[in-house]
Amino acid sequence: MSSTTKDTPPPLPEPLRVAVADSHTHLDMQDGTVEEALAKAASVGVTTVVQVGCDVNGSRWAAETAAAYEAVHATVALHPNEAPRIVLGDPDGWSRQGAREPGGDDALDAALAEIDALAALPHVRGVGETGLDHFRTGPDGMAAQQRSFRAHIEIAKRHGKALVIHDREAHDDVLRILREEGAPERVVFHCYSGDAEMAKICAEAGYYMSFAGNVTFKNARPLRDALAVAPPELVLVETDAPFLTPAPYRGRPNAPYLIPVTLRAMADVKGMTEEALATAVAANTARAFGY
Repeated sequence: MSSTTKDTPPPLPEPLRVAVADSHTHLDMQDGTVEEALAKAASVGVTTVVQVGCDVNGSRWAAETAAAYEAVHATVALHPNEAPRIVLGDPDGWSRQGAREPGGDDALDAALAEIDALAALPHVRGVGETGLDHFRTGPDGMAAQQRSFRAHIEIAKRHGKALVIHDREAHDDVLRILREEGAPERVVFHCYSGDAEMAKICAEAGYYMSFAGNVTFKNARPLRDALAVAPPELVLVETDAPFLTPAPYRGRPNAPYLIPVTLRAMADVKGMTEEALATAVAANTARAFGY
């Protein structure tokens, strides 16, 4: 009898009757080929994915992959935790590029110039994931993180692209910097992590809120309360795969084909039919990313 280990991919969910997009995924961090991931996703009604860049190399890969596959759109950025590593160095090689020496502000400027160039490409639909992460970056990295975030906002506005935000334990500062800089026309809070109060603020500003598999977790009551008040026309769904696999598969590898599990849980919270939510989410994602 085969036992299920944490490395066993979850089974295919029942297909959605209305096709949707995974608004945020990292195919470059998942097992198997892009073709396999897209075919598996399409088989359950997930016909489009947004491939998200987190550093210069990953952003190049996202742009190339989006150019090669009709079902893939790209976003490009330096992740909030990447900016301090570029400036201050990454001695323990936590990121996928091994140990790095401090490069200072010049190195950050050079990396931002690369992101700027990629953001001009037509199949790059967004600038992100950028933002702030007070969970992983200490006070020493805050200046680099904020400088990078402000630069990404400017790049998104200049190219007319969506801004995809990573906000980890930094809600007030993220909202403040968006106000100070003036937000782009389209803003997506990826893996929305605020409460219902913040959801009202985002709704008022017209910011999209993208919910991931953690909305299904037992302890995620505040997230479900936020989803309950989020206007249906501003809600997106994502995997953030290979991370945040929805219950009951938490801890096992995530992939775009698991979107139906999260979407169904979201429909329950919203008191909407699966079809109605899927129809809204599909239109919202296309509008948010301009495809």
